[in-house]
Amino acid sequence: MTAAQILATTGTTKTWKMQQLFALGLTRREVATMMNVGYGFAQNVYAAWVNTTATEAVARPRRATRATVETICAQVNARTVNITTWADFTPTTPTRRFGVEIEAYGPARATLLAELEAQGLEARGEDYNHTTRPHWKIVSDGSVRGTNPFELVSPVLAGLEGLEQVRNACRALNTTNAQVNNSCGLHVHIDARDLSIEHLRRVCLNYLRLERTIDQVMPAERRANANSYCMSIQRGRTLAAAEAAINAATTAQELARAINGNSRYYKVNLQSFFRHGTIEFRQHSGSTNADKIVFWVRFLNNLVEYSRHHEAPAANSISDFVTFNQRDIATYYQRRRTALLAR
Repeated sequence: MTAAQILATTGTTKTWKMQQLFALGLTRREVATMMNVGYGFAQNVYAAWVNTTATEAVARPRRATRATVETICAQVNARTVNITTWADFTPTTPTRRFGVEIEAYGPARATLLAELEAQGLEARGEDYNHTTRPHWKIVSDGSVRGTNPFELVSPVLAGLEGLEQVRNACRALNTTNAQVNNSCGLHVHIDARDLSIEHLRRVCLNYLRLERTIDQVMPAERRANANSYCMSIQRGRTLAAAEAAINAATTAQELARAINGNSRYYKVNLQSFFRHGTIEFRQHSGSTNADKIVFWVRFLNNLVEYSRHHEAPAANSISDFVTFNQRDIATYYQRRRTALLAR
């Protein structure tokens, strides 16, 4: 296709068109101009496109034989999928819809609202509520210590365009000198409305098995049961007992009770599934660093997609992150673990 044909194609996203233009050899500046988008957006799409292409080339995933495909299909139909571990999975650009909740303090609400608007984001100040809005909202948060505590909540976001909105929001937070401390958290919602009970179960099981490894890339106050707002989904049980409870669940309600009991304040909150159709991940520490937040969103998207047909082994390490993440994500978390150990 020529550049003109790509631009004239209907029924596609901006991201898709930009990727096709990059494939023609056009520069990021040229693509930004042709698509009438900011250079930063073009850079993000280009970086993700290059990374995905490189990952696929390095991974060279093995093609399943016809017999394997037929077996898997039969098992799926019978709801008895034979799960594989650390195998046959290639991560891609985030595909699931998501939302973020950033806890922070410092700037006056009017000041932050004005800067969010200046960054091209529709934003409003509201009383505390759990209603999903089509705009960014600033609500009060009684759990945050500091002057003018607040929670900045996104609308439903998707794809690279959504990650770009996160970057713009972080730019507004940093411009207005928003601060975080150990009372602040970052909550990410990942769309789960299309997930079967088997898929939901594997998400919970995989996070349970990865939890001690994920703890290593979090500050001390977000590990194990150190924080009452993001407690361990192991819930004081042995790993085997926690796994047994997850595997015994036959409905989403039973699964939510298995990992959350009667509270939503766990690292994985499945109670949000009944309110918003999402899985809420609450473990990450508060941050206004766009790279940290984007890496975490991408990591969680990969984890949910990996859990479609895979289980993480009970014994795992930070080096295993490369198995279901792009290399830049795996490298980032390896470095973060090293940096936290050095403190």
